[in-house]
Amino acid sequence: MHGATPALDLDLLREVEQFVYREARYQDELQYDAWESLWTDDGVYWVPANGGDTDPTKQVSIMFDNRARIATRIKQLHTGKRHSQTPPSQLRRLVSNVELLPPPEGATFGPAGDVYAGANFLVYESRERGVTLWAGRSEYALRTTDDGLRMAFKKVTLVDSDRPLYTLAFLI
Repeated sequence: MHGATPALDLDLLREVEQFVYREARYQDELQYDAWESLWTDDGVYWVPANGGDTDPTKQVSIMFDNRARIATRIKQLHTGKRHSQTPPSQLRRLVSNVELLPPPEGATFGPAGDVYAGANFLVYESRERGVTLWAGRSEYALRTTDDGLRMAFKKVTLVDSDRPLYTLAFLI
């Protein structure tokens, strides 16, 4: 035995679950400003290509956005002129297996008090081309603020990230 497992903080788990579910709803209902408000000022949004164990500073990513780029992405979606989202995708996601995680080894982002969490998801996207299913796992570094939890880091690892993908022009 490797030692006692620390007691699970059920209140924190519930708070994290509610945060993750709210984030999913904002994304599905195209509530871009509400989704953007969930980020810290130093937030990083990363969707790796070719699997999840890549270095975004040395290899291509599907998305690797700092906070300014997240704001720009939201502004583009608000214009209604983003061709790949005209008309907007109809989305609905299922989120499951929300869990609290230990800090990743060598984590260099955020203060020591960040809460780390993970969740699996399946997104149903309906467009003119038909239906696309996007499956994967999201990992979060969540920071407690006066306004509740906020995302300091979100990594979305798609199951099919090592294959050619349809245009991913919505918030995954």
